[in-house]
Amino acid sequence: MLDIYRYGDEVLREPTKDVTKFDDALAMLVEAMFDTMIEADGVGLAGPQVGVGSRLFVVDTRREGERLAFINPDIIETSDDSVPYEEGCLSIPGVYHDVMRPSRIVIRAQDVEGRHFTLEAGGLLARAIQHEYDHLQGKLFIDRLDDAERAKVIAQYEKRSKGRRRHR
Repeated sequence: MLDIYRYGDEVLREPTKDVTKFDDALAMLVEAMFDTMIEADGVGLAGPQVGVGSRLFVVDTRREGERLAFINPDIIETSDDSVPYEEGCLSIPGVYHDVMRPSRIVIRAQDVEGRHFTLEAGGLLARAIQHEYDHLQGKLFIDRLDDAERAKVIAQYEKRSKGRRRHR
């Protein structure tokens, strides 16, 4: 199990770098990320959330074919229509808010062996991909809220986490 960094930890705001080595260490990291995400009851987990400054994330929507690792991803297309959906984050546990995002996306990435792939996604998979992709840019879902809503969510998080032991 890996430590999940939380709101306020600098690593969540730092830019990430491309993965250049596709080796056993990368494969082990990706598997550890899947295990950590599932144990924490999440559907996605990005490198910065586990203290890794690399452009990678994993997603598992618990649907057939939707357990995927994305290495060096780029969202290359988004739909014109956006839809609201309640989001939470393993790095801001216990708080949720509706976030507007495109309903469909096309993403290009590499798998753990370095092979390139392109995927078109909608629904929960598209939502999870966009959420995790934001982490690679140093962005959290609360950054997509207006100032007043963001302040409310942060206050909820701080109230919930007050006095609780940190993750590390």
